[in-house]
Amino acid sequence: MGGSEADYKLNYIISAAAGFLSGMIGSMGFGGGGVLIIYLVIFADYPQLKAQGINLIFFIPCAALSVIIYLFKKQIKFKEIYPVILGGICGALPAGFLLGGIDSRLLPKIFAAFLICTGILTVIKTKKENKLL
Repeated sequence: MGGSEADYKLNYIISAAAGFLSGMIGSMGFGGGGVLIIYLVIFADYPQLKAQGINLIFFIPCAALSVIIYLFKKQIKFKEIYPVILGGICGALPAGFLLGGIDSRLLPKIFAAFLICTGILTVIKTKKENKLL
């Protein structure tokens, strides 16, 4: 029943482009996972929780490659990253368990609110740094 071979190829190309864009944005430190999750949920019709799982798996090779590149550029200050790593692990464990108890229809709304708030805070911070406020 599915679509034609041309539809399959187009979906494959669009998925590859979304992955490429997410990888580039993520490697620059701008949160490419947000792009990937939005693509998977809205355009590829994945459930939010599954999209988040795919994003986590996708992140591993992107992060590993980015770390290697930044190591060669000597842009990683190891003394400063240990608290971030510890905090990330301590936050990820309870969040992973809490996700199981959240209604899957509510999760995209929470994620959207998070993205909107993050965007607003970024704009405010940028304006303050550029003394535009």
